[in-house]
Amino acid sequence: MTFVLSDLDGVLVDSHASIMRAWRWWTGRQGLGDGAADAIPQGRPSGDVIAALAPGVDVAAESRAIDRYQADDTGGVVALPGAADLLAGFGPDRVAIVTSCTAPLAAVRLRAAGLTAPAVLVTADRLARGKPDPEGYLLAARELGADPADCVVLEDAPAGVEAGRAAGMRVVGVLTTHSPQELAAADERVTTVADWLRARARR
Repeated sequence: MTFVLSDLDGVLVDSHASIMRAWRWWTGRQGLGDGAADAIPQGRPSGDVIAALAPGVDVAAESRAIDRYQADDTGGVVALPGAADLLAGFGPDRVAIVTSCTAPLAAVRLRAAGLTAPAVLVTADRLARGKPDPEGYLLAARELGADPADCVVLEDAPAGVEAGRAAGMRVVGVLTTHSPQELAAADERVTTVADWLRARARR
């Protein structure tokens, strides 16, 4: 039996514009200069990024500020192709979301995209270590009662691909935000979740 552990942003939901508006607002407020937001790696917890870019700030407070900004700005947040079919097709016992955003922000984005959250939702606020650490994917597998070897990870960012591989899972790179070269460590690469579902149906 196959279990699917999916990232949220860039895999199930297109939230890129909202994310970039928030980071441009924050880097501007911190005086980090033009272009700083564009260099921020995707798929990493906001606290990790903040700590690296602005040592000495109150990381927790700044993370909350960025999350509030994004929660209030859901313009352009939509479901990506195949997202609804994946969540409905595998059902609550075989699918989980593992995301680097917090539970409140994940809920806002899922609602904006018209998607229903699965029973297992692993968010940054539940973890001691974010991606590329495998903790989130291993927790999701435990909560589904799944062996990691039976799990397929859907990821769009290098940090997430690394996390899935470190968890001992098969990783599918979804090419929505990064190039095939950047996701070369994935076991396979697809354009969208819909393409992966179609390929799976043909097997």
